[in-house]
Amino acid sequence: MKPYYWLGYHLSRLIGRLFFRLRIIHRERMIQTGPVILAMNHQSYLDPPLAGITCDRAIYFLARRTLVDVPVLGWLLPKLNVIPVNQEGVDRSALKDLIRVLKSGNAALVFPEGSRTLDGDLQPAQPGLGLVIAKTLAPVVPMRIFGAHEALPRGGGGLHFVPITIVVGEPIFFTAADLESPGKDLYGRLSKRVMDAIAVLRLN
Repeated sequence: MKPYYWLGYHLSRLIGRLFFRLRIIHRERMIQTGPVILAMNHQSYLDPPLAGITCDRAIYFLARRTLVDVPVLGWLLPKLNVIPVNQEGVDRSALKDLIRVLKSGNAALVFPEGSRTLDGDLQPAQPGLGLVIAKTLAPVVPMRIFGAHEALPRGGGGLHFVPITIVVGEPIFFTAADLESPGKDLYGRLSKRVMDAIAVLRLN
């Protein structure tokens, strides 16, 4: 890990444990080497740093391009492996960067839903994840976060120090045969397969 990432990683671990009593269930399922997509539901701004500590190595993140325009964040976020993405429509440049990162043997966090939930419930998967799977055939580790919506809900309400748990699912391994299945909307179906795996994860 590079110095700034190492600092952010350990700070996230400390904050997670002290303020949110963070639990990671089935961390042993995480793929710690080679290309891998960490796919998790999206509840709050707390999700990326907390998801990052499920992995023993540095991972890459997608973040809104407008954050990079903020002076201090624009300097810091690239040092934390952030790939800026334009949320208005499909940002092909960001997807290409993500694919390049995975083909180089790295890990990357992707939110299949695309944006944070408003009510805490799971949202339908967007096809962007399916495109990345089709172009890389990288294994996917489904993960589900619980409590982050209550801790920092979208739309306001402030920060609340409530317990947060991340459940890690069994990895999904895709093959070329998965890309040959008949019918339209291949990317959507690949994304849905991952979202379905996230939906079945429970605290117990």
